[in-house]
Amino acid sequence: MSQDNRLEKTNRINLLFAFYERLLTEKQQTFLKYYFHDDFSLGEIAAEFEISRQAVYEHIKRAEQTLENYEAKLELLRRHESRMQEIRELEAMSFDDKLPEETRSRLGTISGNLQALE
Repeated sequence: MSQDNRLEKTNRINLLFAFYERLLTEKQQTFLKYYFHDDFSLGEIAAEFEISRQAVYEHIKRAEQTLENYEAKLELLRRHESRMQEIRELEAMSFDDKLPEETRSRLGTISGNLQALE
């Protein structure tokens, strides 16, 4: 797996984790935090918990699959990303000189309010 793909995967797992952390078991949460947040190797996690590297790998893979399953059903991350895209479009419109100042100001306020809700 290329460095770009690893980074993309890590970012995705971290985003999914932010949305679905509370739905995971304590062990799944711990292993994902160590591996993806703290950048521990499989060997370091295995040593910490006195289990095999293979066992750590399997726990992490199952946890990743669980996150993806939650996303497939609940789509919280997809919805969040869609909302953020709409907010970016509103922000861009608020800088459009072709619109009256009052309209641009209102669009900026709406976009700020929506971001605050996120």
